[in-house]
Amino acid sequence: MSQRVAAETGPPPKMVVVREFDEERDKTAVEEMERRCEIGPRGKRSLVTDLMGDPICRIRHFSSHVMLVAEYGEERRVVGVVRGCVKTVTRGKSMYVKVAYILGLRVCPAHRRLGIGTKLVQHIENWCQKNEVEYAYMATDSSNEPSINLFTKKCSYAKFRTPTVLVQPVHAHYKPISSSKTLILPLPPQLAQLVYRRIFANSEFFPKDIDKILMNKLNLGTFMAVPKKSDFKWNPSNNPLQLLPPTFAILSVWNTKDVFKLQVKGASPLTYAWCAGTRALDAHFPWLRFPSIPNVFKQFGVYFLYGLHMEGKQGLRLMKSLCALAHNMGRDDGGCAAVVAEVGHRDPVRDGVPHWTKFSWAEDLWCIKKFTRANHGDDWITSRLTSPVIFVDPRDF
Repeated sequence: MSQRVAAETGPPPKMVVVREFDEERDKTAVEEMERRCEIGPRGKRSLVTDLMGDPICRIRHFSSHVMLVAEYGEERRVVGVVRGCVKTVTRGKSMYVKVAYILGLRVCPAHRRLGIGTKLVQHIENWCQKNEVEYAYMATDSSNEPSINLFTKKCSYAKFRTPTVLVQPVHAHYKPISSSKTLILPLPPQLAQLVYRRIFANSEFFPKDIDKILMNKLNLGTFMAVPKKSDFKWNPSNNPLQLLPPTFAILSVWNTKDVFKLQVKGASPLTYAWCAGTRALDAHFPWLRFPSIPNVFKQFGVYFLYGLHMEGKQGLRLMKSLCALAHNMGRDDGGCAAVVAEVGHRDPVRDGVPHWTKFSWAEDLWCIKKFTRANHGDDWITSRLTSPVIFVDPRDF
C-alpha cells in the first residue's frame, strides 16, 4: 500500500531511545502517535488506517516479527515506530532466500526531520542481521520521494521491483458468472499448496510457509476455474500435480478487514453526494449493473487477491470469472468495499484482473538491500530477472 513507510530528513536527534514495543506500556501512546500521522492536508482527501486496537496486526501472522518504538526527550514520549518480519521466499529458479520485510515506519509530524526515521531503520536492520537474513526489502508508493530518498540515499537500498496495485470497488449489484461456460472448484488448503508450489516455483517472493497462509483463518478460500465443457477430466484426489488442466485460472482470497480498516476523509460534500447517488441507483436498479462507488467515507475493509495464475487459451476469461466470484463474496460481506490485487507489472495475469484505473496505482516501488553473503553464485539485486511473476504475500499488504 502507498502508506507503508513514511520518511524524514535532518540531523540525528540528541535524545532518542529505540527499543522493542511493549504492548501494556506502549499501546495507547502508539495509537495516538499513529492517529497524528494519519491527519492529511486540510481540504484534501486522505486515506486513513485503523489497526483496530492491535498495533502489531500487520506482522502478527509471521512466526518471526518485531515492532520497535522511538522515544524522544526527557519525557520519553513515543514519536516513531517501525515493524519488521522474517520469512523465506523464492528469488526465481526455484531458489529460496531468507528475507526481512520492513513496514509501518512512522514518525510523528512534530518530530520529523530529526533523523528519528533513520535511527529506527538502523535498529530494525540490526534485528534483521541478528536473524541472519540475506536481504531486507520495503514497499512504498513510487511518488513518495521523501521515503524513497530515506531508504535509497541514507540507508543504501536499491530500487528493485515495481508491481501494480489493482483496485476493484465492490458494487451493490452482483457480477455475472457464466455457469454454462465456467466451473469453479474450491481447493482445500492441502491441495492448493501443492498446486502453488508447482506453478510459482520460478517466481519471486513466493513464501516457503505457504501452507500456514492457506490454513490461516483470514484466508477465505482458494478457487480454480476451468471450462465446464472440456474433454479433460481432472481428478485432483488421484492426480493433483502430474497433469493440471490445459487451461485454468487460480487465486486465493484474504480477508484484510479483520486486520485493519480504511476510511477516506476530507472529501467534499459534492463528492459524498455523488457517491451516495451511484449507490442508490445501483441498489434500486441492479439489472443496470451501474458501476457504483461504495461508501468509503466510513470505515471499510478490503479483500486481497493473491496467488493469481492462469494458463491456456481460456485463462484470461477464467481469471475474470474468479475475480467476479471474489467481488460477489465482498458484495455479500457488508464490510467489504473493494477487491485488491498486486501483481508484477509485466505479469500476463494483470490483463485478467478487472479494476478501476482511478483507484489503482501503476507502480508500488519495492526497494531492497543485501545484508549477508548470499548462498548462491550471484546477487539477487543485480542478477537478470528470470520471471515477470511476483507472488505478493497477503500478510504484507
